[in-house]
Amino acid sequence: MHYIVHCRDYVGQVQKRLDHYDAHKAYLATNPIKTLISGPLLAEDEETMIGSCFLVEADSLDEVMAFHKNDPFYAAGIWEHVSIHPFAKRVDNRA
Repeated sequence: MHYIVHCRDYVGQVQKRLDHYDAHKAYLATNPIKTLISGPLLAEDEETMIGSCFLVEADSLDEVMAFHKNDPFYAAGIWEHVSIHPFAKRVDNRA
């Protein structure tokens, strides 16, 4: 099943995010679940990071929750609001 993990940062977390970026990247490299797409959400200026978004594939919501709660960004308290939802992919135009 596919899941969308949408995370919004607390206001003013850019430096804290950068401070924990290497640990976050290393965690994602361990492939705890299959990450199809991931990256930072941006403010309207299209530069300032304000959150994270993941499209993942996992066997269960519990598996996605464990993935999320083990992320160094979660441990650092960067995200103010997180929503995780099953996602039914209908179109995928990636090459």
